Amino acid sequence: MRIHRDDENLRQRLRRAIGGFGEGGVGGRRGRGNGGIGGRIGWGSKYGGGFEGGQKKRGYRADWYVCHSAAQSRVFNLCVNAKELSNNKRPLEEDEKQAMPRMSSRLSDDPEQGQGNGQNGAAAESKSSLLIPELGWDLSVYCLARLRRCDYGSIASLNRSFLSLVRKGELYSLRRKLGIVEYWVYFSCNILEWEAFDPNSGRWMHLPKMVSNECFMCSDKESLAVGVELLVFGKEIMAPIIYKYSILTNSWSFGKEMNTPRCLFASASLGAIAILAGGCDPQGNILSAAELYDSLTGTWETLPNMNKARKMCSGIFMDGKFYVLGGIAEGNTKQLTCGEEFDLKTRTWREIPDMFSPRSGEARVNGILPATAEAPPLVAVVNNVLYAADYAQQEVRRYVKESNSWVTMGGLPEGVSSVYGWGLAFRACGDQLIVIGGPSTLGERMIEIHGWVPDEGAPQWNLLGRKKSGSFVYNCTVMGC
Repeated sequence: MRIHRDDENLRQRLRRAIGGFGEGGVGGRRGRGNGGIGGRIGWGSKYGGGFEGGQKKRGYRADWYVCHSAAQSRVFNLCVNAKELSNNKRPLEEDEKQAMPRMSSRLSDDPEQGQGNGQNGAAAESKSSLLIPELGWDLSVYCLARLRRCDYGSIASLNRSFLSLVRKGELYSLRRKLGIVEYWVYFSCNILEWEAFDPNSGRWMHLPKMVSNECFMCSDKESLAVGVELLVFGKEIMAPIIYKYSILTNSWSFGKEMNTPRCLFASASLGAIAILAGGCDPQGNILSAAELYDSLTGTWETLPNMNKARKMCSGIFMDGKFYVLGGIAEGNTKQLTCGEEFDLKTRTWREIPDMFSPRSGEARVNGILPATAEAPPLVAVVNNVLYAADYAQQEVRRYVKESNSWVTMGGLPEGVSSVYGWGLAFRACGDQLIVIGGPSTLGERMIEIHGWVPDEGAPQWNLLGRKKSGSFVYNCTVMGC
C-alpha cells in the first residue's frame, strides 16, 4: 500500500506512533522492539501494531508527545522520505551514497547492548530494532542527522539507544559528511555563565554553570568553538587551565593542556580543528609559538613559529588558510599592522605587510590611548571575505585581497556600545555577520544580537534576538556543526 503524505489522519496516527517511543522502540511494547510503525499502513506486517502500541501501551507518554510534537513531525516527514529511498522511489544522490553511514558492524561495541548475549550479530540487531525498526539502522541515522540541532535533546530522551547515538557524536559525524551545518552563538555576559542562541529558531539556551575558583573568575579568558566543543581558557591558582563544554553531553570537563600554555592569543577554527598563535606565557613573555588542536582526538600539535611574536591579536580562517591580524609586539606600544598567513599544506608562515591598519579615532591617533587598552581586532570572515568592525567610528570595513586594502561598507547597528572595543562581539555566523552587545541606554541590562548577510551594499542590520542579561559580552564564539 502506498503512503499518502497528504492524508492528515494518517499523519496524526503516525505521529502518535512516533510519539510512542519507549524503552522498546517505536510505539513498542515495553522491553520489545516489535510494536513500531505498523503494517496496517503497508510498511510490513512484521512491525504491526504500532498505532495501538504507541497510543495505549506503556511506551507512550502523553506529556512527552505534547512537548515534542514539532520534533515528531520532522521525524515523520524524514521517515516518509527515507521509506521512499528504501523502496527505490527516489534514488540516492551521489553525495548521499558516500555519506550514508555503515555503522551496524560497530554496534556490538556498545556496552549497553548485547549484555548476556555472546553473538555480535544479535547485539547489533537488538540495537537496530530500538531505533526506527522498519527503516533499519543506516536509514534511521540518516533521517535523524537531517533534523535540527535543537531537536536532539528530544531525540535523546526517547530511549537509551537514541541517547547513546547523540552522545557518541555519530549524528554530527554524518552531518559533516553530508555538508549539514547549523551555526549557534555561544556567549558569556556573566562570569562562569554561558548562553547559546540559535539564529534559525530564535531560541535562547542556558548552559550548565561552570564550577571554578575565584582565581579563574578574575583571570583573562579566551573562548573558542571547535567541532562539538566549546573551549574556555583561563588561569587557576597554580597554572593555566582549559574548561571544555561538549554539546554531546551538555556538561563541562577539563581539557588537555596546551604544549605552550598562554593567554591573549589569536585563534580560529575550521571544522574539527583549530589553530592558536601568539599570546603571553605565564611569565608574561610574548610568544610567536603556534599550535593546532584536533577536537576529534583532543590533542595538541606544535606548529612552526610565526615570524613575529605578538599578543592581543586576532585569528581567522580564509580560503583554507589561517591568518593572524594586529596585536602588540615585545617593547612596542603600537598595534602591529602586518598580518601573517599560515598554509596548512606547506606548514609555513608568510608575513603580509600593512594587512591590518590601526583603528581610527582622535585618542588613538594622538597616542592618548595606548594599544593595550583596546580590544584585539574585531574581525570575521563570511564566504572567504574578511570584514572588520571599527568601534571608534562605528563602521564595518571589507578587506580587498587584490589590493591589500580596506573599504568602508557602512555602519554598525545603531546603539551598540563598548569600552574601547571590549564588551562587543563581532562574529561570522554562517552566511551572515553578527554583532552582539548591549544597547547604550543607561541602566538597561539587555543583550542584543544583530545580523546582516553581506553584499555590495551598505549593511542592513536585522535584530535577531533581544533579552535581559548582562550588557557586557566577556566572551563569544560561534559553533557550526
